[in-house]
Amino acid sequence: MQKEFTERELDRIIEMAWEDRTPFEAIEFQFGVSESEVIKIMQKEMKPSSFRMWRKRVQGRATKHKKLRKNSMKKFKSSRQKQITQNKISKR
Repeated sequence: MQKEFTERELDRIIEMAWEDRTPFEAIEFQFGVSESEVIKIMQKEMKPSSFRMWRKRVQGRATKHKKLRKNSMKKFKSSRQKQITQNKISKR
């Protein structure tokens, strides 16, 4: 991981990683970190038991990868979306 993140950015990356319907591609688009870098961030910032629980939850989850999603799956908007500032993803 080369880029330095503020505490607020790290919190948002972790929050997005925990969200079931937020794909890793969205995290990469917004923060410029790949899936493997997100995994490293999660491992560094979380307790070992929490990291294991997250990895178990994320592995095999089609909603975390755009390529594995069904075409019929509609976009999901978080209930907290309006509270998030500096969100670079357009809100069409």
